[in-house]
Amino acid sequence: LLSRVRLIPTTVRLVHSLICSSSRSFMDLKVLLSSLNDFASLSLAESWDNVGLLVEPSPPHTVNTLFLTNDLTEEVMEEALQKKADLILSYHPPIFRPLKHITWKTWKERLVIRALENRVGIYSPHTAYDAAPQGVNSWLAKGLGVCTSRPIHPSKAPNYPTVGTHRVEFSVNCTQHLDKVISAVKEIPDVSVTSFSTRTDDEEQTRVSLNCSQEALLQVVAFLSQNRQFYQKTEILLLEKPPLPQTGMGRLCTLDEPASLATMIERVKRHLKLAHVRLALGVGRTLESPVKVVALCAGSGSTVLQGAEADLYLTGEMSHHDVLDAASQGISVILCEHSNTERGFLSDLRDMLGTHLENKINIILSERDRDPLHVI
Repeated sequence: LLSRVRLIPTTVRLVHSLICSSSRSFMDLKVLLSSLNDFASLSLAESWDNVGLLVEPSPPHTVNTLFLTNDLTEEVMEEALQKKADLILSYHPPIFRPLKHITWKTWKERLVIRALENRVGIYSPHTAYDAAPQGVNSWLAKGLGVCTSRPIHPSKAPNYPTVGTHRVEFSVNCTQHLDKVISAVKEIPDVSVTSFSTRTDDEEQTRVSLNCSQEALLQVVAFLSQNRQFYQKTEILLLEKPPLPQTGMGRLCTLDEPASLATMIERVKRHLKLAHVRLALGVGRTLESPVKVVALCAGSGSTVLQGAEADLYLTGEMSHHDVLDAASQGISVILCEHSNTERGFLSDLRDMLGTHLENKINIILSERDRDPLHVI
């Protein structure tokens, strides 16, 4: 009896601890999505990509467990359901091409059905994580040794210096004309107007400046062409947005100390935990040739790496002819299979997201996610 009495407070404390822990382990889906976008903005993704929330359970939806995978296959979905995931972050978007129907016939349709039936959301960042400073390509570069790196194709600030692609400037002499011009251009969508006084050849003028989109530019030019008596000294400027620091596709990495190609191969295999990689020797190169500059791109690197000046290309896959082109220029190529150059990043991502989300939810890695290709 005394033993039982002593156990009761312990049991109560344990239950209370579990309840408190549970109460701290949920995030509203919309709040979580906002935090994920703060971690790596979806605006960094390529225009052709399909990123963001792909499957949304009916609201409200809270997330206790975030499940990370490189590819969402049916086997991985089963694992996510067994582990009570509320949101699956799949690096590759399982929905890429439009689905015309949702039936049980194809595996991607079945993924959507199972997600909705079990109230599990699906989110994909894909190329947004490729471009991010702390993303997949930066992780891949960690395996090369001590080096400095920069994006091969830098990302540009989405809304700087202004919303719009062009600036149109012209001068107006007459106040009556000025009011008519400003009133007319303000009716064109996607146009912002500012004006300021100038003095040219001892004559007071008003300089009008319009920021506009590519589509609005055509309407602005059409209006000006029809009202040439109202203005003079016209300039049309293309607004170039500045690059974002350490943000963009691919990485051009310069090693602090050159290393032999053989050494680089071993470093890559060790970083990616691979027993084998595929190698194309550049013309005139050997395994002992020094490597100083490495151009890399996680996943499929043909487009990103094309034209990059380097001693070595590192990627998951490239077309046969792109490999031949690189080798003909004396550039050696290491191919590791597509997702092998990405999957290891998820361990780093789990730790980074844990810190970013202040450990408010559980974050777990898939144990069944793997590259579909094997060397046998």
